[in-house]
Amino acid sequence: MPVPDHLTGRKVRLREVGTRDRRALKSFDRDAARSGPSQVGDYRHWGAHRSGTADPAHFGIETLLAERLVGSICATGVDPVTGRFSYGIGVASQHQRCGYASDAITTLLRHMFWHRGFRTCEVSIYSGNLASLSLHGVLGFREEHRLPDTEMVRGKVRYLVQMGITAEEFAGRHPRAPVIRAHRGRHWRARRGQHWGELAGRTSG
Repeated sequence: MPVPDHLTGRKVRLREVGTRDRRALKSFDRDAARSGPSQVGDYRHWGAHRSGTADPAHFGIETLLAERLVGSICATGVDPVTGRFSYGIGVASQHQRCGYASDAITTLLRHMFWHRGFRTCEVSIYSGNLASLSLHGVLGFREEHRLPDTEMVRGKVRYLVQMGITAEEFAGRHPRAPVIRAHRGRHWRARRGQHWGELAGRTSG
């Protein structure tokens, strides 16, 4: 099934999760259980897909060039009355630090804000997950407050940091026009101008 343009980002596309993804999602969950918390909360790929409690906006995260499944993301806590929602996301450990998570989150926010009319997104992140806190700060999320968790970790109380972003704040950071890309074949290469080699020789000397 073709993926709508607004579900296509700069590096990934969000597509429907199918039965053929079952093995990959389960392997992602096994790896996540060994490595610790995911980007948001304690997200589990296959568990979210099978629970039936997630919003229909539950997608596999697939790379644009290799068309490889690298994780999943889903809207949760969806409240059409207040216009609020949250989400869970996880990217397989071998595909992290490639920009896939930030691109997938941005694409989901665009879908929920601009195409489904929601007004606010809120997420809860453990205070020790500095990478996720930093990522969401860069995306424009604001820290709203911290809630002490009931679980003790190494004798210390850990906190859940609640962060949020509104549709207006998101629109101020991202262009409203949908991202549309021509399909690139398997052997696609960026074209270089006829003077590229000469310029490269000058700058490397």
